[in-house]
Amino acid sequence: MTASPGPATTRRAGRRRAWTFAALALLAASQALLWWTWYGQGPKQLIGDEGAYLATAQSILAGGPWHASTIWPPLQPLLIAAVLALAGPHLIAVQLVQTAMLIGCAALLRSLWRRIDGRVAAANLAAALFLLNPGTAAYAHWLWPEVVHLLLILALLRLLASDALRPARAALAGACLGLALLAKSLLAGFWPVLLLAFAGRGRRRARLLAAAVFLVAAGCVTAPAWLQGWRDYGKPMIADSSVYNLWIGLTDRWRSDYIEDMGGVTLPAFMASGETPAARNAATWEQIHALVAERGLLPIVLDQLGRQYFRLFSAKTPLVSQLPGPACAGHLSAYRTAPWLTATLTAANGLFHSLILAAAAFGLIAWRRRPDRIGWLLVLFAAYQLALMLPLHVKARFLFPLLPLLCGLAASWLAALMRPHAADTASGPIAFTPLRSGIGAVLAALALALAWLGPVLDGTCPP
Repeated sequence: MTASPGPATTRRAGRRRAWTFAALALLAASQALLWWTWYGQGPKQLIGDEGAYLATAQSILAGGPWHASTIWPPLQPLLIAAVLALAGPHLIAVQLVQTAMLIGCAALLRSLWRRIDGRVAAANLAAALFLLNPGTAAYAHWLWPEVVHLLLILALLRLLASDALRPARAALAGACLGLALLAKSLLAGFWPVLLLAFAGRGRRRARLLAAAVFLVAAGCVTAPAWLQGWRDYGKPMIADSSVYNLWIGLTDRWRSDYIEDMGGVTLPAFMASGETPAARNAATWEQIHALVAERGLLPIVLDQLGRQYFRLFSAKTPLVSQLPGPACAGHLSAYRTAPWLTATLTAANGLFHSLILAAAAFGLIAWRRRPDRIGWLLVLFAAYQLALMLPLHVKARFLFPLLPLLCGLAASWLAALMRPHAADTASGPIAFTPLRSGIGAVLAALALALAWLGPVLDGTCPP
């Protein structure tokens, strides 16, 4: 005879259903607002690289080369071209595909964070924070490769987090790595670190086989692009804009992006500075060396420290930057939204952005569990990306690859905060102590200062 659930169990189930329904309703409302934002008063104007990706995709459909750029990797134009070939010339089809990918990112984040944290509530909350934030959900509508790149990174990490790295799983992880390199160049300097996932797991021969399969799969996926670079320029390459972005990053002036932004303005001059990528990079290195000789290395580093992380963590996310607003504050007015919708999205974006940053700061300091292999990979990936942002040209959208980790840390802390007695057990990942809470408060204040004080310090819009 099966015992009926007790009152406490029934109440917990009822609370879970209520939270689930509330999250789904909020997700539906957020999505409806974002779709209306794009199409309600006419489609959004494409900005920056969005136009280049679409133009390349249309060129591919017209019979042009599949990989003709030395600046942008080829996967995003190929994806757009494939969707348009199947669905016709309708961007909404691309946006629907990327929305499905964004949901896939949330599902992978939930699975990965459940393994790291161990609590279903924290994993669910991490996925909810990621999806419900309109500043995150809006990425599915834009033509940048951020969503597909993040999906591949999360899939790669989830595969590497598997208890047994069998050859088939290692091959799939390698394919994800190769595709990620074809989407964005972010992992170009980090991928060797991923081999740490194969260290000390099972027998030596099995580890070596899995690592070899991983590398071969990544090489096979990227080989056509490497060969194309070799044939066109005598050097195996996919795409490389690092030297150009270094020059732009060193000459940026403001703590917020899209204010007198010189990235797209100076790109034609960079492309005209040499016939090959090597020649263009050499010419740009001369400019960089001259700048360092003129200003000095230490003053440049201090300037970068005082500017770059304001740009990266800014609450003026790409969604807010594209809403109507003053150009002097970095608003592009690419959307044609009514004042009430602009205010609603700006407020919701600011609320979620601040909550995630502050709670992640507390979660990072309160985390007491020793990182495992995948935990260390996440730590090293975050450190690698933060280090890259110091010299390079930074936009707020470059925070996107770090959002899953921030959402995970925020969710772990918030989940423990909602059940503090359960968090006090030795097995929990979060520890509430006065010292940890005090340091967490300082780090949260720093994160919020980076998010909000950049425009105040710059004073770009005089009263």
